[in-house]
Amino acid sequence: MDKSSGVGVLDKAVGVLTALEAGPLSLAQLVSATQLSRPTAHRLAVALEHHRLVTRDLQGRFVLGARLGELAAAAGEDRLLASAGPVLTALRDSAHESAQLYRRQGDVRVCVAAADRPGPGLRDSVPVGASLSMHAGSAAQVLLAWEDPERLHRGLSGAAFTAAGLAAVRRRGWASSAAEREDGVASVSAPVRSPAGRVVAAVSVSGPLQRLGRQPGRLHAEAVLAAASRLSESLARSA
Repeated sequence: MDKSSGVGVLDKAVGVLTALEAGPLSLAQLVSATQLSRPTAHRLAVALEHHRLVTRDLQGRFVLGARLGELAAAAGEDRLLASAGPVLTALRDSAHESAQLYRRQGDVRVCVAAADRPGPGLRDSVPVGASLSMHAGSAAQVLLAWEDPERLHRGLSGAAFTAAGLAAVRRRGWASSAAEREDGVASVSAPVRSPAGRVVAAVSVSGPLQRLGRQPGRLHAEAVLAAASRLSESLARSA
């Protein structure tokens, strides 16, 4: 199918956005991914940045901007967020711990939906919109484990986990952490996948280490995997 609309500058801008779907890119990487000339790729990326469709991470690489999420939400087309509420609520109720959904944005992961454990007592509460490190925590492991080798290698720099640990995550399909992101907190996460199989989010259960223990996967991996599967299925239905 001819993907050209006949409006050259629009097609090139869409090409930039499509390239950034895979993750952060330097200008040189953007040129390689789009086959545009360096001046054209830079001009388009900067113009898209002006409209908040593109932004830059801490290393100055281009990444998709917040305006895209705002437009998707306004149009009611973000099937993942639309499905997240009831899925996270059910996960919270089955695990009796807080549940979250994370997306990666450049060098951080952002909590885009959450269902906190109700009532008194200790709990791990992550506000929607909070940005957390990609260097620690089970959700960070999940969001990095299936990246291409170059991005995975870069992501391991300064991380609390190792390449061997991420290989284990890929084998079993979920990740866990104990006092990795924060003292006294444990978590279990699993990947949410697009219809093409790409990891687009991580669904998590988190709570006090004293309840979840040093191997929280024994308690909650099955429920987290089921929640991730439900969210992946919702994306497949909307494709």
